[in-house]
Amino acid sequence: MSAFEQQEKVLLSILQKKLSPALFEYAKRELNLFYEQCYREFDERAAYTDRDGQPKLVRYDKYGKDVSEVWVNDGYKKTVQSAYNTGIVAYNHKPIPELGAKGNYLYSYAQGYLLSQVEPGFYCPVTLTMATAYLLDHYADEEVKERFLPHVLSTGETTLFEGATFLTEQQGGSDVGANKVRAEKTGNSYRITGEKYFASNAGQAGVAAVLARLDGAPEGTKGLSLFMVPWRKEDGSLNHVSIKRLKDKLGVRAVPSAEVVFEGAEAYLVGDPARGFYYMMEALNLSRVCNSTASLGIMKRALKEGYEYVCQRESFGQYLIDFPMTQETIVRLQARYEVQLSALFESIELFDRVVSGDVEVSYEDIALNRLYIALIKSRTAEEAIDFSHEAIELHGGNGYIEEFVAPRLLRDAQVLTVWEGTENILALEVLRLIKKFDAHKLLFEDLTRRLAGVSDKQALGQINEKVHVLKQMLNRLRTLSEDHQTYHARKIAHRMTDILMVVHAYERIESERHQAIADIYRTYLWEKDELDETMLCVERFGLVMG
Repeated sequence: MSAFEQQEKVLLSILQKKLSPALFEYAKRELNLFYEQCYREFDERAAYTDRDGQPKLVRYDKYGKDVSEVWVNDGYKKTVQSAYNTGIVAYNHKPIPELGAKGNYLYSYAQGYLLSQVEPGFYCPVTLTMATAYLLDHYADEEVKERFLPHVLSTGETTLFEGATFLTEQQGGSDVGANKVRAEKTGNSYRITGEKYFASNAGQAGVAAVLARLDGAPEGTKGLSLFMVPWRKEDGSLNHVSIKRLKDKLGVRAVPSAEVVFEGAEAYLVGDPARGFYYMMEALNLSRVCNSTASLGIMKRALKEGYEYVCQRESFGQYLIDFPMTQETIVRLQARYEVQLSALFESIELFDRVVSGDVEVSYEDIALNRLYIALIKSRTAEEAIDFSHEAIELHGGNGYIEEFVAPRLLRDAQVLTVWEGTENILALEVLRLIKKFDAHKLLFEDLTRRLAGVSDKQALGQINEKVHVLKQMLNRLRTLSEDHQTYHARKIAHRMTDILMVVHAYERIESERHQAIADIYRTYLWEKDELDETMLCVERFGLVMG
């Protein structure tokens, strides 16, 4: 059994159930190869990039001309080429040559999960390229699509254009409606003028999706249009764009994030000029799934490193793993990781169905898709930080030393709570979905369906009690002011997520081990501080970790 098959039993079990037999066999083989490449090559390059080979801005050439180039090290370039050539972006939109059919987001996100175990920083540019490809494929006209999409989907047969999505401006941040970057129509083309304040993958992206406001357009998000802006002209010169500076970030140092100035950059309108914000929000949902995927990758790596360390480290005449508290920590981490990985891919299956366009979907599916994306993104981002912290603690003093991977995991994880929406922003999204789509009712209906096959009376009793309390909170909240509702939005979202995760933990039971995972996860969430005389985690340690 390969290292991939040994380490990723949960992932393989998920994919075998959800992929066609042909795609599963292909995915299993390719993911095995990709896993080996990630740990054999990408991991070492990632450590070098983080410590010594970070992107650097070369603003001027030797003649004083503004070239606004971003230098990246050679190892990073090799990772870029190797990763995109696997089809991590492309095969969501074009056929896998060996199969003669497209892949899907389940396979793509499985690749992203493996990549994020070793280089979550680079998974950010991959995410941006996925979002750019989605926008082009779904909303661009044929001329714009033909100009850019083959390059964005390159797997080595043509010049690769990485993508980017430039939203954030200094005065707006999450308030995208306050954006001021302008677009002016000049003949048959458009020109973009203004500054984007936090533009990731700047200088590396061949084309960026940019929100800008046409002259005469209304204020707020309704006045924003979407444009594709190439970084360079066809002759190789800059497309009237410059970089003021690169951001000095706490983590994910592999991705260059910059303050970018457009000075009449040539741009190509995408779709209806009145729906630019809508298009970008659809891409943002895709990016939020990527964010959760990166979080699970970090969680897995933190668990892997922590478990391997305590299995070989001796203290007081025993291996650390032989101590009951250590066993409790490891088993709880395993249960949390396993349930959330499975829940994420359950939601990805829904996401794939909603965005593929292959089948007609209901407004209920659309609303649940948005709800689950928001809930899971918020939870997994926090969990990635906590798992990284736990890995450091399991290592003791060594966990604070940069030669070990845990410090980098913690620094890289911290941004995941911010990118693609903070916990507050996501809680407000949940509140909007409740008001607009009755998303809470859809959630309860979906959970009831999922629980139909669950026979564990103790778990059902506790779940039903938690659902009852949440319904009471929601009913009371409806009678209160807008300020009260927003004040409590995080609490509502948090309780929804707890219930969703526990229900999924029990609906996936197929074995005694799955039962143990579900029980450990449920008690972790709802009985963590109670006196556990059975020492459940210790009693089930061999079953869970064997």
